[in-house]
Amino acid sequence: MATRRCNPKYCEKMVHFPFDNTYAKMPERFFAKVSPTPVANPKLVRVNRELAVELGLDPDELSSDEGLQILAGNKLPERADAIATAYAGHQFGGFVPQLGDGRAILLGEVIDKSGRRRDIQLKGPGRTPFSRGGDGRAAVGPVLREYIVSEAMFALGIPTTRALAAVTTGELVMRETPLPGAIITRVASSHLRVGTFQFFAARRDVEGLRLLADHVIARHYPAIAGSAHPYHALLNEVIEAQAKLVASWLLVGFIHGVMNTDNVSVAGETIDYGPCAFMDEYNPEAVFSAIDTFGRYAYYRQPEIAEWNLARLAECLLPLFGPDSDAAIAHATEALQAFAPIFNSAYQGGLRQKLGLTREREGDNELARDLLNAMVANQADFTLTFRRLADALDGPEGDDGAASLFNHPDDFTEWAVRWRERLAEEEVPTAERRRALLAINPAYIPRNHRVEAVIRAAVDREDFGPFEELLTALSRPFEDQPGFEHYMEPPKEEERVLRTFCGT
Repeated sequence: MATRRCNPKYCEKMVHFPFDNTYAKMPERFFAKVSPTPVANPKLVRVNRELAVELGLDPDELSSDEGLQILAGNKLPERADAIATAYAGHQFGGFVPQLGDGRAILLGEVIDKSGRRRDIQLKGPGRTPFSRGGDGRAAVGPVLREYIVSEAMFALGIPTTRALAAVTTGELVMRETPLPGAIITRVASSHLRVGTFQFFAARRDVEGLRLLADHVIARHYPAIAGSAHPYHALLNEVIEAQAKLVASWLLVGFIHGVMNTDNVSVAGETIDYGPCAFMDEYNPEAVFSAIDTFGRYAYYRQPEIAEWNLARLAECLLPLFGPDSDAAIAHATEALQAFAPIFNSAYQGGLRQKLGLTREREGDNELARDLLNAMVANQADFTLTFRRLADALDGPEGDDGAASLFNHPDDFTEWAVRWRERLAEEEVPTAERRRALLAINPAYIPRNHRVEAVIRAAVDREDFGPFEELLTALSRPFEDQPGFEHYMEPPKEEERVLRTFCGT
């Protein structure tokens, strides 16, 4: 781990952030201006050099003493507009009219090298006016979890916030026990949420809703700006983005863990990695979040909850749909009815790809469902079962790898006979199909026991070597990586992690 500290002799120079801020120019009721609370003894854990370059930043400058002070919240970069944004939200179904960034501060926005606008935010830099009695800090464990899982999601091709850097603070944060503090620098297309709209709707602030909707359209969906009904189109766009996003979660076995409306990005990115987890054995009812005591956000319920959250967004937008309330409700209802077809198309299409099928045919959904049902009954590993289908392409002699994951191996081999019969209906060379299977079914996911081992090494020994090694393996999830095979394996019984925790 880097141990650079700021030498006062060299701290006059500021690392350059090419900020081009827009949200900070919104009316004052949209946010609170706030500065991070300095920390005692920051140390650099990691700078995401590739992402830094993509954002137009100098990774060497970010890794310097001056960069460390910015990443720790001890100094603000030039042209930063440090704000904590306001939002509300339904938390486990109960509405809270004011939440907001209680432990996050948005430094500003940059235009990356692809022309995309990106937020740069510190998470864990101290109290804000929205902290509601909290300390505004983050512990090392949740910071590493968010860094690992968000970067893994990016490598898997799933829309997500990303991690630019992580630092330790040299201070303790109080949770159930004292824990070493840390700060993550998070990058997002924006941090605007369904809960942001709910904040203004709860106050009957129609002008605030309009300003927010116009900002979201200009920033995320500019193609609809000139449409006859841009706010109708906005709802349609967010519904489509969320439906496809949640389908992509299910296809890799991801469970968000806390799908409150304040954790739903209107940009269609995965955001707020708290008690998230990836399944090992396939179980539709899987719940890992320690705070989800009733399974509201279980794996199989995520599409249903996403649609529920989008209905809350639709309610917020009703005043913008026009003076005829009946017509507004009718449009919102019609728009929400599109969620299920979009989700099902994305999910079922993704399952066909995971099975190596190139064309849709009758019976494909049943073939996929039968495999999933067999996986449930046999406690088969979700990720490896699909990955090992590539070995079974040539015939029964290749079945052993996947079948060994099943308590009753015959359940797989009997299914595989039907699967190969279906593959034979398509004239696709085996080598081409194998490449397609390996490109869609990952070998590496951030398994819970591996993430926990990384956290324990960092907290107990200040050893960040396992963190770096796991990130290396996860950066190429679809490749077989000699020397990293152990990161593919499911946990042994004594290694199983059954509960994950929120960082607050």
